[in-house]
Amino acid sequence: MCKTPGAFLGVESGVSQTDSDSFIEEVSEAVRRDRLFRYFRKYGWIPIAIVLLIVGGAAYNEWSKAQARAEAEARGNAVLAALEAPDAAARLDALRGLDEGGGAQAVIDLLAAAEAVEAGDPDAAAEMLRSVEDNADAAPLYRQMATLKRVILTAGSTAPEARIDALVPLTTPGAPFRVLAEEQIALAELAAGDRESALARLRALTEDTDATPALRQRASALIMALGGEPEAA
Repeated sequence: MCKTPGAFLGVESGVSQTDSDSFIEEVSEAVRRDRLFRYFRKYGWIPIAIVLLIVGGAAYNEWSKAQARAEAEARGNAVLAALEAPDAAARLDALRGLDEGGGAQAVIDLLAAAEAVEAGDPDAAAEMLRSVEDNADAAPLYRQMATLKRVILTAGSTAPEARIDALVPLTTPGAPFRVLAEEQIALAELAAGDRESALARLRALTEDTDATPALRQRASALIMALGGEPEAA
């Protein structure tokens, strides 16, 4: 005789339906726990590895910041020590002995150029300024400053056309030394014999809101010296 489902689950042997359901739930829970334990043994290393990576990454980041601060302080101390030398020639030699590379080198070369000028060595100053111009890691501000200073420094030994060619890239709108470059271009145009172009450029400077009062005054004085009218449009 075929047993009924109830008999199969033990109902006929005196086990209630509730006890049977509870037994099935316990078995299912045990199976789930066993399966979870197997998953944990197989994949449990993944969250541990993630935690270790996060902690290790944070520690490395802090270490890197500390290293960068220490290196920056060391560079600053070296520069200050070089600038404390007793005379310009000694300061120049000390600055030349610093080899930082990258963008930091541009600042050192600019300082060295200033010391070379004070030491009466314009050729060395021009060399330092050219190194800043050629430094691809230097900030554009430093490279343009070096160009302007070099053109002014070597004005007496550089053809007017070469000076103009070097300065034109500095006259783009928003460039930090635009008005100063315009003034130097006007002087180069005068040296080249192009009086009208120089006058037009100087007149524009007298009305340029980016020009300082001192620069506008210089432009006006030069226009008057050339026999022009500063108020002309």
